[in-house]
Amino acid sequence: MGSGQSSLSYRTAFVQLRNRTQPIDANNDEFWDQFWCDGPTRISDMFASVPGSEIRLLREESPGNLATLCYKAVERLAQIAEASFPTTQDQQTAINCVRLLTRIIPYLFEDPEWRPFFWSVLPAQNESNSQATSSVPLAQTLISSLCDLLFCPDFTVHSLTKPGPENVEDMHTIDSCEYIWEAGVGFAQSPAPNAQHDANRTEIIRLLLVCFSETMYLTQSEARSEVNKWIAFFSGPENRHVLPLFTSLLNVVCAYNPSSSSLPYNHLMFTDSREPLVEVALQVLCVTLEADTHNLDSMEKRRLNSSTSDDSGTNLFLNYLSRIHRDEDFSFILEGISRLLNNPLTQTYLPGSAKKVEMHQELLILFWRICDINKKFMYYVLKSSRVLDVLVPILYHLIEARNDKSQLGLMHIGVFIILLLSGERNFGVRLNKPYTSRTAFDITVFTGNHADLLIIVFHKIITTGHQCLQPLFDCLITIIDNVSPYVKSLSMISASKLLHLTEAFSQPWFLYSAPNNYQLVLFLLEVFNNMIQYQFDGNSCLVYSIIRKRQVFYQLANLPSTDEDIREIMSAHSSLRRRFEVPPDTEEDEPEEEEEDLELDQNEEKATEDTFQDKNKEIVASAGEESTEKKQEEGVELKNGDVAEASPKDEGKEEAAATDKSGNLQTSLVGTPSLASMTTDTAPVGSSADAAERVSGDDLHSHEGPSSPIHTALPPSNDVSGSRQLEETFAVADASKIKEKTDTSSDQKSNEGIAPTDTTKESSKPSKKSQSRRMTTTSTVASSTSTSARTTTTVPWRPTARWVADWREKLPLQTIMRMLQVLVPQVEKICIEKSLKDEPQILKFLQNGTLVGLLPVPHPILIRKYQSNVGTTVWFRTYIWGVVYLRNSDPPIWFDTNVHLFEVQRS
Repeated sequence: MGSGQSSLSYRTAFVQLRNRTQPIDANNDEFWDQFWCDGPTRISDMFASVPGSEIRLLREESPGNLATLCYKAVERLAQIAEASFPTTQDQQTAINCVRLLTRIIPYLFEDPEWRPFFWSVLPAQNESNSQATSSVPLAQTLISSLCDLLFCPDFTVHSLTKPGPENVEDMHTIDSCEYIWEAGVGFAQSPAPNAQHDANRTEIIRLLLVCFSETMYLTQSEARSEVNKWIAFFSGPENRHVLPLFTSLLNVVCAYNPSSSSLPYNHLMFTDSREPLVEVALQVLCVTLEADTHNLDSMEKRRLNSSTSDDSGTNLFLNYLSRIHRDEDFSFILEGISRLLNNPLTQTYLPGSAKKVEMHQELLILFWRICDINKKFMYYVLKSSRVLDVLVPILYHLIEARNDKSQLGLMHIGVFIILLLSGERNFGVRLNKPYTSRTAFDITVFTGNHADLLIIVFHKIITTGHQCLQPLFDCLITIIDNVSPYVKSLSMISASKLLHLTEAFSQPWFLYSAPNNYQLVLFLLEVFNNMIQYQFDGNSCLVYSIIRKRQVFYQLANLPSTDEDIREIMSAHSSLRRRFEVPPDTEEDEPEEEEEDLELDQNEEKATEDTFQDKNKEIVASAGEESTEKKQEEGVELKNGDVAEASPKDEGKEEAAATDKSGNLQTSLVGTPSLASMTTDTAPVGSSADAAERVSGDDLHSHEGPSSPIHTALPPSNDVSGSRQLEETFAVADASKIKEKTDTSSDQKSNEGIAPTDTTKESSKPSKKSQSRRMTTTSTVASSTSTSARTTTTVPWRPTARWVADWREKLPLQTIMRMLQVLVPQVEKICIEKSLKDEPQILKFLQNGTLVGLLPVPHPILIRKYQSNVGTTVWFRTYIWGVVYLRNSDPPIWFDTNVHLFEVQRS
């Protein structure tokens, strides 16, 4: 039968199914067999033969016939899976059943009344099997049958010839662990590639993904409170194939090499059967590793009551992933992910000669989940420079997507991954490796290390990115802050970029336009302090840039702070409050102004220094007198700020989107939680290596400002006995809790950087109910990402003199001002006496200088680490399903259905 005639017959059968006035008997095999014995030969033909409107009509007009059709298709799959030796005809029948269910199931999920249908049981055909089937839901029968078929010899796996009389494989007795699809984790043999096996696997896994997609048709509140039973059963202990399935999916993804052929343009002449399999396997891994089979509300309760134990919802995919520990397995996973991430960056002499794959969003999600679930893997990634093989493509995609509003989800996942990595000392140390890649970045050409690349890319995102990225500024600056104590040297270009950002963020109108904008300046000041105190010797370019831009810091020390001044500033810049705009970056165009720039206005500088020194004395004097009452006051301020951040931002909302290849579909995402709820502050709480053992529940305290006098007054630790040890696990806290850890070392200025000693403390603040309510609404990704309330809130807010005075005292200007007080006169003097006029000579003078004994006591290192919370879990769930929705355009599985987890915009 030809393809066209087959499709026509198939369509006719569907019309008959809808038009029959009486329910069709389930035992009428002659009628039902026409749906899978002579069906379309391609899945695209199936989608063309059965339009969505026909399925909806069938669902509304003949629900009994539609239910019987699904029952019969699942029953037929179960019969084939239970057969000892499925024939070739059985295999084709199974594929046709899979295609039919792939087409129908999304339209059943649309209707809430149909969703429990699959958790009903198969009707008993006779008395003998009535008891056996009465307790098995239809969904479990379907999942079990599909998993059996994924390890069916000569259908989806190679047949293994066994010695002895029992040399024929029986589906009932085979050990699926012997049939893992690819060598890698837990399996050493690499079966020969088979295009037909890959095609059959792809069809079956695609149906599994369709079954899991019930989440798409739930609202945010429903998805938060309900368990995805499909994923729970698939990844649970009742699935006898769960281990070989996990290893097969993971190994197929990580072993895939799209550029394995050395022949140019080979991919244009031959079809790659493995790429579709890798894509769908990667998507199944993402959704199964994302899902905790407990609902999010119960996750929250268990987190608050750690004594509660419930193994009924165990996700074995998460369990197996967390138990991987061999270095060779870690190397295999990391090499596979980095190879695929770097594939779009590959440069060839012949344009288009190498195959390019576009699965970087799923790869980033998978990498994120592996790092979050298996901390040993993350530490393995960080202990060598191979982490840079992941960082560079992330930065590349961030640069490419910065102006595309539909790629906001990609921007967020990339920044979240770097934020997670930046919480570890080794990441900052690895950034010192010289950057020699030939990747075509859309940035200023520079010679330097990977820290320079990171800063230049972040500067480009902030200054030229889409305005919806503004809420990400906190995360970007926090990452730079986290790595700054370990960066040995910055180039002149990256140093000037940091000063340019400081100049932009320190503009009074911007500082006064939102309650927490000042934190961006505070973080940047911490960056400068870290480099001055711990890496001064190698950062002469940064010191020189600070000297050239010293007026920025003088102005920060003397900000206009009266109510009248504030009103005047905000009135003059009222039109700019809705969007942040940076001043022009002219650092690289002013070499001739260096000598003039070094001539000081002695009276102005003297007045500025005197004012700052007077204020500095007051701060230092009060540092030793801080009391518990003061700490509590600071904690209350933070708490109030968090409540304000959690309120819905109804104005200025924009729909974030991820777009498909054609660019005509977009999906919205929920808002992400604030930076404060995604990170933990690390600060010194002791000086010995066993300090962690002394921390108990009595040590809990409210969160303090990261640069408060309490912190800066404490001396650094001189004990390094445990400084090189890495944490084995992260403590998972509530989204509103702030966890304190130590990151200190006595070897604070060594070439190796700073080695941390971690000690844990948690605050006792209650969780924010308003934030959990906000997570159930659909809004733009960028609407609530960070702590800064740079978009309008429901409650009008106005800056006051008292508010400015509160945070201005927290700005850590002491170290920078002291450095300027010492170096500016010396630089000016040497320029006059030796007639130094060019930049290299001044830099050489600064390189040979020292500030030992002249700067304040080195401050403790403060690192803000990412911590898991319910808010990010909700965001990732929506983002993952949005990516899956858009990536499956051929065939368009979900495009014509009404999903509720996110909004779909069609342009």
